[in-house]
Amino acid sequence: MRRFLLDHASKKPVSFHMPGHKGSDIFRRYGCGDFLDHIADCDITEIPGADNLFQAEGIIRNTQEKYASLYGADHSYLLINGTSGGIIASILATVRPGGKLIMARNCHKSVFNALTLGQITPVYAHPELLPGPGITGGVSPEEIRRCLQEAPDADAVILPSPNYYGICSDIKEIAAIVHAAGKVLIVDQAHGAHLKFFHRFGYGEGMPAAAEDSGADLIIGSIHKTLASLTQSAVLNLCSHRVDRYVLEDKLQAIQSTSPSYILMGFLDLNADLLLEHGKEAIGEWRENVDWFYREAAGIDGLTLLDAPGLDRTKINLDMSALGLTGAALENLLISEGIYSELNTGNILMLMTGIGNTRADMERTVRALQKIASARRPVNAHSNTAGSAGQPADGAKSAAGAAPAPLPGPLRQIPEDKEFVPLLQAAGRVCAGSIIPYPPGIPLVCPGEEITEEIVRWVSDLRAAGEKVIGVNDRSEVLVGKIRG
Repeated sequence: MRRFLLDHASKKPVSFHMPGHKGSDIFRRYGCGDFLDHIADCDITEIPGADNLFQAEGIIRNTQEKYASLYGADHSYLLINGTSGGIIASILATVRPGGKLIMARNCHKSVFNALTLGQITPVYAHPELLPGPGITGGVSPEEIRRCLQEAPDADAVILPSPNYYGICSDIKEIAAIVHAAGKVLIVDQAHGAHLKFFHRFGYGEGMPAAAEDSGADLIIGSIHKTLASLTQSAVLNLCSHRVDRYVLEDKLQAIQSTSPSYILMGFLDLNADLLLEHGKEAIGEWRENVDWFYREAAGIDGLTLLDAPGLDRTKINLDMSALGLTGAALENLLISEGIYSELNTGNILMLMTGIGNTRADMERTVRALQKIASARRPVNAHSNTAGSAGQPADGAKSAAGAAPAPLPGPLRQIPEDKEFVPLLQAAGRVCAGSIIPYPPGIPLVCPGEEITEEIVRWVSDLRAAGEKVIGVNDRSEVLVGKIRG
């Protein structure tokens, strides 16, 4: 592994995947090279003066107060188990054991882990599907209102915003609906920890508002995904008196490692200082570089860039299907140019920009896309231009044909007595994991739902066509279980 990592770094690749720092240059640029040079020496435990993550009174508390100031939160908590740990703790702190949680159907798998730990029943809110690219959009306020009417005894609501593609839900309106019903709103802002700072430093035009500014109660952000910290470091922001902070802190200490990494916490502190001291410059350059990319890409024949309501423009979704390229094919062509992306889904290839990306990264990528476009002929009667919906293939279709309609989200518990069974023998069984085809990235079957014959046939056809289906292991098995009671 070490050899691979060093070899990859030596190639000086362009990174459009997480983490957001994109390498050591941004740290050295802003005077943090000494920390990089002494990482191993800074790998310590709770020695005198080093404070304690679970009873922060010294240097850790100081860093947490920096984040509370940056985000305008009542309290901020450092997370060294990633956003996943913060999500689980937030749910367990706000939903009664055996209670109900209204959750977006496209939530991260950590939410399902919380359901299992708390024996919580899910009530699914279905995100919208963008019909052109065939990817998930936001969760509408109307859908949250429907769920609250269906399950008035639910304790809390959770949804991801932005989603993986950068599309945000209307958190302000959703928060008003949730609070009017007397519930708590949790936002998985793993992919949007940066949104606050585009607005804070005056570069927020056309960008979605941060959940911290939109009325959410608990917001969990992956600092590492788009800002300047190491992978697995995140922050949980408490912005409400609706949540008992002491219950939340208790759940955090139960979920997070009892040996928290001072390297991860040190980088979280470094990121906070970078934003406090150089945030306007760093975020301004990031915005300028992203805008430059969109302008230049508009002139590339056959390239479409996703333009959707609520889109975080730092997530650049490319579509060159007009030139006969799927997202996977385009990804491979860019890799051959030393450019690495974050996600391909059907015809979409997503470039996840971060605070560490430079104008040189953007220029190199535009040149590569121009080269790719010039070597191919359009397969349609007309080519697409950036910023339009274009005519990409429907991402909800594949070599297996149209997907079965997603099952409605029933009020069922997460199954127990779990076992793996062959996919072809799973019809009629209760799903104990999630089965998620890509595209479109919406869970086709969630825990507690029945696996039907139609689903078995469709997933089998997808796998035979070489497409990705999360939740089916390398032995072609799926996880099933029984509902007790």
